Amino acid sequence: MELDRLIEEITRQVMKELGEQTGSALFGTTSGYNAEYAKYVDHTVLKPDTTRSTIERFCKEAREYEFASVCINPTHVSFAKELLKGSPVKVCTVIGFPLGATTPFVKAAEVRDAIANGADEVDMVINIGALKDGDYDLVSRDIKGVVDAAAGQATVKVIIETGLLTEQEKIKACLLAKNAGANFVKTCTGMAVGVATPEDIQLMKKTVGSSMEVKGSTGIKTREDADRLIKAGATRLGTSSGIDIVKGISSQAAPSSY
Repeated sequence: MELDRLIEEITRQVMKELGEQTGSALFGTTSGYNAEYAKYVDHTVLKPDTTRSTIERFCKEAREYEFASVCINPTHVSFAKELLKGSPVKVCTVIGFPLGATTPFVKAAEVRDAIANGADEVDMVINIGALKDGDYDLVSRDIKGVVDAAAGQATVKVIIETGLLTEQEKIKACLLAKNAGANFVKTCTGMAVGVATPEDIQLMKKTVGSSMEVKGSTGIKTREDADRLIKAGATRLGTSSGIDIVKGISSQAAPSSY
């Protein structure tokens, strides 16, 4: 089958490129402060018990370090937008999170509400069960509904939940996201199994090509983690350890919820 040949070729190329990578620091240093990493970071807090004081702290940190965005649950979007007024930091929120099992209508409605509240970016979870069922029409409509609802007013990132997918399913999910006109594909929610890996980032980037970007999320705790994923093709990193990454220190914090 054509898809099988595509998977084989993409996987072979990814393994070759991984073998050519070195372990050197991306921006020349393995320790010490390096602001270059900040532009990759979506400063993320998605725990269910997140309070307004925590959102306030994350927004303050995002301003200070000039992260790409704060990534928060929809209920906090308008509050974060006000806190970040006048700053270049974007407000990112999640759609259909974390299961992806709501209907296309509901996800589209979430997007419109998020944008009305000030969201600049939306990270949606695909219908994972539908993908595994081979119901590609539903997955496609699901993603396209979000893209259409965003209507160019918000960047759309598509979370495919790599830890639950086979290689073939990862490639198919990326192709569906690309065909639907999304801006990014993204690895994980942080609420299921698996973490962002260089292998998955390269597989996803090889699949979508130059027309889309790739976001790694979950398990990104150190500068070394960031280096591996950025070298593999990630242009965004969903993490609550962005400050440690910028400072070049190892985090001893509990695993991120994202």
